[in-house]
Amino acid sequence: MNGSRNGNFNLKNKIIENMVPIIFVAFTLLGFAVSSGVPLSYFLSELSSRFFRNAFLVLSLVIPVIAGLGLNFGIVVGAISGQIAIAIVRYFYLEGLTGLLLCFAIAAPIAAFFGWLTGKLYNKTRGQEMIASLIVSFFANGIYQFLFLFVVGVIILVPATHPMIKPDGVGIRMSVDMGKLKYALESILEVPFMWAVLVVCVAALVFMLLRHFKKKQELTKNKKINFYIRIGVFSVLAVISIISIITGNSLMSVRDVPAATAVLIALLCLFTSWIMKTKLGQDFRSVGQNQYIAGTNGIDVDKTRIIAVIMSTVFASWGQIIYLQNMGTLNTYGAHNQIGMFSVAAILVGGASVSKATVGQALLGTILFNSMFIMSPEIGKALFGQAILGEYFRTFMVYGIIGMALGLYVWKANRASKLTIDPDALSESTGRSAWITIPTPPDSSSSSGTRTN
Repeated sequence: MNGSRNGNFNLKNKIIENMVPIIFVAFTLLGFAVSSGVPLSYFLSELSSRFFRNAFLVLSLVIPVIAGLGLNFGIVVGAISGQIAIAIVRYFYLEGLTGLLLCFAIAAPIAAFFGWLTGKLYNKTRGQEMIASLIVSFFANGIYQFLFLFVVGVIILVPATHPMIKPDGVGIRMSVDMGKLKYALESILEVPFMWAVLVVCVAALVFMLLRHFKKKQELTKNKKINFYIRIGVFSVLAVISIISIITGNSLMSVRDVPAATAVLIALLCLFTSWIMKTKLGQDFRSVGQNQYIAGTNGIDVDKTRIIAVIMSTVFASWGQIIYLQNMGTLNTYGAHNQIGMFSVAAILVGGASVSKATVGQALLGTILFNSMFIMSPEIGKALFGQAILGEYFRTFMVYGIIGMALGLYVWKANRASKLTIDPDALSESTGRSAWITIPTPPDSSSSSGTRTN
């Protein structure tokens, strides 16, 4: 299918751009097709629980991508900051919502300091930020283990009788019970799942329609198709939720939605969207697109990049606290290890890339990635007779998707470069001739451009 100008719809390009999300949707549908023992209510319950547990962490990756820092595997540093805050709060037996808020307050300055150091490092390793972020996560893990295995008990004296401390009085136990910090957010208010779906769908429909009618300019064909697809999806979901509420079918047994956690996720989404409309947000975009041009326009490139890393690290620390209070147990030396890898994989699944990410892609990626996690054991059991093979397949998918996304990014960049320098390739791609503008003297009556095939 040949593309056309003015943003017209191109099915081939759409499929290429959304290859990773399409693969995960197909994988989830395959799971339902080959495994008959997975009720939809169970799938939605697990998906809801995992989504609200992980979404905040995935959203923390959006700003660094926009600022040109790529995929920030260094959010592990933020997760470690959150765990340090939890350890401090649990040591002093602070519990409930008060203890959780104190965790947020303690984690913020720790994460901001670590984020500042990480941002300084990224500025020294310009162009290699993703590799640097991986090394930072390994280095931070070593410092963290030294702190909790040796410093606590040897340098910072603690009583050996404390339930967090190992019997010999040196180091923190492998597993720490969260006490009444567990479900501190969930206990505030929980809303039936289908009611939550209905509220979200109605709010989304109202927002999209108001935004559509406020725009005076006519939408391109591509944007019209996207708009109608979104309207259709939210309308169908709203109708399904209304039917479920009226009839009381099995979907009403889906696990309730933690309203407080949902509000925090929504606030981070709104904050990310809002800040991109501010001067700082425009600086993020400018630096992400071209650091040299941003610098010549008076933007402090290094400072802007550091601010982006600090924000990401602080949000990651809060996301880890939300994650652990939902889990109910702090795996002291392992809870943070895969946070960076899984969060990066999730945002890539949503259609993001090394240079482009949105709030919608982060949320969609969280849904699709966790859908794969739920269905992979079922597929392994149905196809191979062993659910454990599905567990191995999870790891394969995580690293495979990261590799595939990076490969697609390089391929697209090379393709764009070829179209830029090769008019014949541009003509072949778009189905039209390329135009090269050649300046002419003011008194010349000839045409200002020459057409080439």
